[in-house]
Amino acid sequence: MCKKVLVLSGSPRKGGNSDTLCDQFIKGAEELGHSAVKIYVKDCKIGSCNACYACKKSGICVQKDDMTDILQQMIDVDVIVLATPVYFYSMNGQMKTLIDRTLPRYTEIKDKDFYFIATAADGKSKMERTIDSLRGFTDCLPMSRVKGVIYGQGAWQLGDIQGSKAMHEAYETGKNA
Repeated sequence: MCKKVLVLSGSPRKGGNSDTLCDQFIKGAEELGHSAVKIYVKDCKIGSCNACYACKKSGICVQKDDMTDILQQMIDVDVIVLATPVYFYSMNGQMKTLIDRTLPRYTEIKDKDFYFIATAADGKSKMERTIDSLRGFTDCLPMSRVKGVIYGQGAWQLGDIQGSKAMHEAYETGKNA
C-alpha cells in the first residue's frame, strides 16, 4: 500500500545533519513506492501561538500564515516525520512553534505513524529529553504511533552525519515506513 509521508525538517540549514537524515528517510520511503513531501520549517511563515483560543470555537487560527496549509497536510498524510537538531537538550524553536500551532485541529491529526529524527553533538542519552518532548506531542494525538527514532549522534558541524550509522538507519527506516 502506497503511503503519503510528510517530513517536517526543523533544521535551520538545508543540507544540515538532521535535514540530511530526512533525505535518507525519503529516499528509502520513495524506493518502496511511498510518496513523500518535505517541508523546511525554517522557510515557512509560522507565528507563535497567541493563546487567544479563538480556534477552540471555530477550529481556525486567527493568524493567516503557512501553518494552515501545513496543518491540513498533517491531517491528510499517513506518516509524519518530525526532525530537529537538538539545542540545549531540546527541539529547536522552529519545531516547537509548529507543534504549538497545531492546537486548532490537533485532534484531527489522528491514526498516524510517527518517526522522530534528532541530531546532536552528544550521544543518544543526551537526546532523550528531545525525544520525550516529541513523544509528549504525539501522546496528545488520537491513535498515534511512534514507529521509530533515529539518533544522529556526534553530529555538530555541518556534514558530521555523513557516513554515520544514522544515515543507514534513516534510509532503512524510510523503507519500512
